[in-house]
Amino acid sequence: MAGDLIFLAGHRAYERIRSGGLSPDDVSMVVGASGAAKWLVLHGLESALFGQWFVGRKKPLHLFGTSIGSWKSAMAAQVNPMTGFDRLAHAYIHQYYKGKATPRQVADEAHRIMDACLKPGMAEEILAHPYCRLHLSAVRCRGPLASDHPLTMMAGLAMAWGTNRISRDLLRRQCRPTLFSDPRDVPFFSDNGEFPGGTVPLTGENLRQALLASGSIPYVMEGIRKIPGAPGGVYRDGGLFHYHPAFDFLNGEEGIVLYPHFYNQVTLGWFDKNRPGRIADGALLSDVLLLAPSPSFVAELPLGRIPDRRDFERLAGRDGERVAFWEKSVAMGRRLGDQFLEAVASGQIRKMVRRIP
Repeated sequence: MAGDLIFLAGHRAYERIRSGGLSPDDVSMVVGASGAAKWLVLHGLESALFGQWFVGRKKPLHLFGTSIGSWKSAMAAQVNPMTGFDRLAHAYIHQYYKGKATPRQVADEAHRIMDACLKPGMAEEILAHPYCRLHLSAVRCRGPLASDHPLTMMAGLAMAWGTNRISRDLLRRQCRPTLFSDPRDVPFFSDNGEFPGGTVPLTGENLRQALLASGSIPYVMEGIRKIPGAPGGVYRDGGLFHYHPAFDFLNGEEGIVLYPHFYNQVTLGWFDKNRPGRIADGALLSDVLLLAPSPSFVAELPLGRIPDRRDFERLAGRDGERVAFWEKSVAMGRRLGDQFLEAVASGQIRKMVRRIP
C-alpha cells in the first residue's frame, strides 16, 4: 500500500498543507475531470472521501465536474454516496456493444446508466443535499459541431482543433461552456469568464439532461437538445473545453480544492492532449491538492494501465476480460482511499505532499 497515492499541491495549497495538514473543513471544493472509464480507478478513493471523510460536515462543499466527472459528482451528492458510486461503477462497467458502437447505441447505454443511477426522486435528493452543491458544465455548440451527421461532425471537430491551436479563447466562442449550477449557493468561480454560455439553475426537471449533455462525447454519442431552462441548442461533453478543469476555482477565497485525478498532471482541453504548453502549472492550480495513483500502483493493475474507453475496441468480443479488468481496477482502488485516510489522520500528508511546478 505504501506509495499507492501521490499528493501534488499548487503553490498556496502546498504551503498550507505543509504547515497545518488537511482536515475536511479545509476543503471548499472537489473537482472531477473528464476521462470516461479512467474514473473507475478512483472509485475507492472517492468512496472514502464522501462516504467517510466528509460525513458530518456542516458548511457547503462545492462539487464541479465535466463529463464522467459530473456524473460521479452527482453520485457524491446523494444521501448514500458509497451506494451511488457502486451503482455508477456497476452500470458503467456493464456496457455491451455488438460490433462498432454507434452514437445512437452509446446514447441508449448512457440513458440506461442514468436510469440505474438516478432513480425517481434522486434528482431532488441531490439538489437538497445538506452540504454538497453540485455544479457541472456542458458546451453549447455552434456550426458543424452542432450536427450529429458523421461527416459534418468530423468537419466541425477539425475546425475546432484548428481554432484551439490558435487560441483557447477562440474555441470558447465556438463551443460555449455553459454552467449548470445548484441555485442554493453560487460557486466562487461563476463570474470569472469561464462560462460564456451563461449559468442555468439545476432543477429536478433538468438534472438528468444536463448530466447527459456533460458526458456527450463528440462523434461517440449524440448531442443533447431541449434541456429545460437552458438556452436552445445542441449540448455536448463539457470536457471538450474543460477536459481537466483548471482555472481560479476559489476566486480569491480561502480554502483547498481537492482534485482526485487519474493522472499526475492536468490537461486543459480535449484538443490539448500531448501539448506540454497546455498543462496546468502550480500557479494556475494554486489552491489545488491533486490526488493521483502512483506509477507503481498503476503498474500493478491487471494490464499495467488504467481502464480506458478504448478498451471497448481493444477487447472487442472479449467482454469477460474487459469486465474483469475494470472490476479488478475498482477493487484495487480501495487502497487509494485507505492511504488517503491514513495520511490525513496521521498528519503524514504534511511530509508526503509535493509541489506542482
